[in-house]
Amino acid sequence: MRSLRALTLILPAVLLAMGCARAEEDKPIPAPVVDARPAAGLQTVVLSGGCFWGVQGVFEHVKGVKQALSGYAGGSAATAHYELTSTGMTGHAESVKVTFDPKEVTFGQILRVFFGVAHDPTERDRQGPDEGTQYRSEIWTANPEQAAVARAYIAQLDKAHVFARPIATRVDLLKGFYPAEGYHQDYLIHNPDSLYIQVNDMPKIENLKALYPALYREPPVLVAAAH
Repeated sequence: MRSLRALTLILPAVLLAMGCARAEEDKPIPAPVVDARPAAGLQTVVLSGGCFWGVQGVFEHVKGVKQALSGYAGGSAATAHYELTSTGMTGHAESVKVTFDPKEVTFGQILRVFFGVAHDPTERDRQGPDEGTQYRSEIWTANPEQAAVARAYIAQLDKAHVFARPIATRVDLLKGFYPAEGYHQDYLIHNPDSLYIQVNDMPKIENLKALYPALYREPPVLVAAAH
């Protein structure tokens, strides 16, 4: 459902798809020095990093993730629809609600994947061929501890100059998340031959596998399987 205009910008998409602001793309970014404390039960965080197809596709392959659900965050329930969000005037960002088991994958590891392969955190209101505030980089935290860990990690990566430009990712407390329409769920898995997916998103899956093999799992966890 991306525009034809987006498909004409293939070269910029290739260059930006995998966080190309990093000087050494073939190496994983450092693990966070500060991580969340171990907790019982499942945890959630909402992540915005461009088109939700790719972000969802990445986290569906991360060990310990129980569900990655595409949706909208930042605006009201009344405007949480694809056509309205696509105008860039609703306050929403395309987002993915990641539900994970902290016994299997820590919050810090979730962030490492988010910054390291899921998107380019140095881009403010765009990712690859997609432009607008609805494609901004943002972490919507479930509690103050998550916010502290996220801010500490951003400061750590910036101080180490891991990326060629400062990280533009915002950190805000989640006020509401609204699941996207059904045809957006598991989109990468159902449409692997889509030109948009091939250019922008499949390299992210390959980088997850190559850079973070301990976090990668081959069979994705699908939204459809949870229903």
